[in-house]
Amino acid sequence: MNAAGGRRPITVLLADDEHLVRSGFRMLLEVEDDIEVVGEATTGSEAVERARALRPDVVLMDIRMPTMDGIEATRHIAATNGLDRVRILILTTYDTDEYVAEALAAGAGGFLLKDAGPTELLHGIRVLAAGEALLAPRITRRLIAGFIARRTADRRAEERLAVLTGREREVLALVGRGMSNAEIGAALCLSPATARTHVSRAMGKLGARDRAQLVVVAYSTGLVRP
Repeated sequence: MNAAGGRRPITVLLADDEHLVRSGFRMLLEVEDDIEVVGEATTGSEAVERARALRPDVVLMDIRMPTMDGIEATRHIAATNGLDRVRILILTTYDTDEYVAEALAAGAGGFLLKDAGPTELLHGIRVLAAGEALLAPRITRRLIAGFIARRTADRRAEERLAVLTGREREVLALVGRGMSNAEIGAALCLSPATARTHVSRAMGKLGARDRAQLVVVAYSTGLVRP
């Protein structure tokens, strides 16, 4: 289906081992003018293969699947050359600290629970496709910050942040608070394009794949506190 205004639709790959779940997602997504389901996968290894072949904008990824779980599949996709722009939205019934941390560390750009409503899911897909990060409302920043901080306690904050300019630190802090490029620009009296440039430079210097990993860095270094 063509997106409104002639723009290319957001392409989505569905990865879940339950047929009814995939069918439900497909029915929900295919009525949207700006979203197109381009494929399905029933195992983690198949999700990796399909992602490499189809190069979708967003992968809806379940965690518990046969042959390879969704977190390991996410790790493989994130490490594949040429798939830098593929965003992975983890969808699961489990919201434990470890799942959240592992998913973000593996390269996921977002995390939603399967009981999220249709509006929340559609919003999540569009947010990730636009390059933003997304965390389910029920997954608190305190939860993520505490777990990540324990796992990365051996890395001194000042050493890690030393590569950033003062402005880039300011931008990183605002990314950590969940602000978009437009909101960061307004807060710092910058254009959205300039804010985006600072975000990109911070990602490059810190080795972050996307904004979700910048959020992790902001909390784990103490730049932003829960």
